[in-house]
Amino acid sequence: MNKLTIKACPLCGGTHLERTLTCIDHYASGEVFHLCRCRDCGFLFTQDFPVEAEIGRYYETPDYISHTDTRKGAMNSVYHWVRNYMLGRKARLVFREAHRKEGSLLDLGTGTGYFADAMQRRGWKSPQARAFAKEHFNLDVKPHTALKDFAPGSFDVITLWHVMEHLEPLNETWETLHSLLTEKGVLIVAVPNCSSFDAKKYGAYWAAYDVPRHLWHFTPGTIQQFGSKHGFIMAERHPMPFDAFYVSMLT
Repeated sequence: MNKLTIKACPLCGGTHLERTLTCIDHYASGEVFHLCRCRDCGFLFTQDFPVEAEIGRYYETPDYISHTDTRKGAMNSVYHWVRNYMLGRKARLVFREAHRKEGSLLDLGTGTGYFADAMQRRGWKSPQARAFAKEHFNLDVKPHTALKDFAPGSFDVITLWHVMEHLEPLNETWETLHSLLTEKGVLIVAVPNCSSFDAKKYGAYWAAYDVPRHLWHFTPGTIQQFGSKHGFIMAERHPMPFDAFYVSMLT
């Protein structure tokens, strides 16, 4: 297996890196992965993770709910109930932050398509795994390579709901997102908070470390620094208590 070893911090470029945690992939492989922290800026990331061309097999399990939509087991039943509630809450967040009730929206990493469908039914144009989205919502989900096909300034809103932590080309993604937004466009990013109470309580067993699928582990401070680095200004920050509750139950 080809692995990517990070030698310089993606956030600050520092080379003072230290191993901080050892985590196990409980979903797919049972393999052990290490987390490293930059001593200069504090950014945390998974070290020696599979390269993009090979990481797909770590998602190939019926238990990975954002891709399969499984309802098996009590935990996944909770997930579905919470998701239905959160779809409406996310839509209201988009309306409020974008200061408009319709426009063009890109949902990056749309998974099974629930959010893209919810926004499309509310009047937003959304040019959006794929088989499920097509069968259930008639959504044509494009591969990530299609980002380069969109013209600059194509979208009023871009959303990433627990996606940024999966994307190997981290800085390149931030740059692309900035270019795709209109002048007054809004970027909404939801990521697990590795400085949260539950992350500290559960340590290496915290489910949101989710190695090796989660490559990057953000805090409110480091996500804001990434945004600033690429020309964004943080307008607001919102907790997602149901997400934290679900992760804690899963842990």
